[in-house]
Amino acid sequence: MRKSTIIIFLFVLFFCSCDLRLKLFKEEENEPQIEVLRYDRLESIYLTTGDFSALQQMQTNYPMETRTLIENVLKIGSVNDSETNKKLLTYFQDSTLQVIIGDAEATYANIDDINKDLKMGMENLSKMIPNLAIPKFYAQIGSLDHSIVVSDNSVGIFLDKYLGQNYPIYKKFGYTDQQLTTMNRDHIVPDCLSFYLISLYPMENFENATQEERDKYMGKIMWICNSALNKKFFRSEFVDMVDRYMHHHPNVTVVDLLNMKDHLVIK
Repeated sequence: MRKSTIIIFLFVLFFCSCDLRLKLFKEEENEPQIEVLRYDRLESIYLTTGDFSALQQMQTNYPMETRTLIENVLKIGSVNDSETNKKLLTYFQDSTLQVIIGDAEATYANIDDINKDLKMGMENLSKMIPNLAIPKFYAQIGSLDHSIVVSDNSVGIFLDKYLGQNYPIYKKFGYTDQQLTTMNRDHIVPDCLSFYLISLYPMENFENATQEERDKYMGKIMWICNSALNKKFFRSEFVDMVDRYMHHHPNVTVVDLLNMKDHLVIK
């Protein structure tokens, strides 16, 4: 009888253990993956070799990203027009753009550090902002026109704008020293967070706002990003103002700050 009891106990324990593992697996499966998808790799193959299979994978696996690149960023035609594919390939045959593609792929062959910081930053933002939707992040290559693009709950990172402030080709395009300091690898994650927050909580009546109001609006976005990243990455007098304001108003939440309409109360 004792032996039968032990067998039954072990049998129940085994199935309880399996059930627990299945529940944990389902919970993990439902959690959004926070990592940068490598759309840029397919894009690079097509733009440097003309490999049609790479283009097909771009269109099949990343239809929204391909549409955004072609229609909204490069603005070379409709994604449904068969001639647009040729235009895309021709557009990037420029010798400078070919060099940039190669340099971007070499520089960002490994992005484990970016994924790690992005995951931490988004998880911290989710704690500050309940029910925050986690967007899809993906890397791509453009023509030095954009750094980050947000569209349909997706955040696209243009690697060509983050090749380092001393990247030789940048010198040909007349970027200011201030602009160049933002074109480094360590700016990718903070830019992703800030651009995404701006898309979710845009400043109302931005066109008619004073410069002070705009600066303080950006100050609060930067302050929140700093908090999510656990470091003072963005630095300005307006970030400091927000920091003082939040210190003196402990009952104000991050959501309250994001929904603030009168930015002049920040001093």
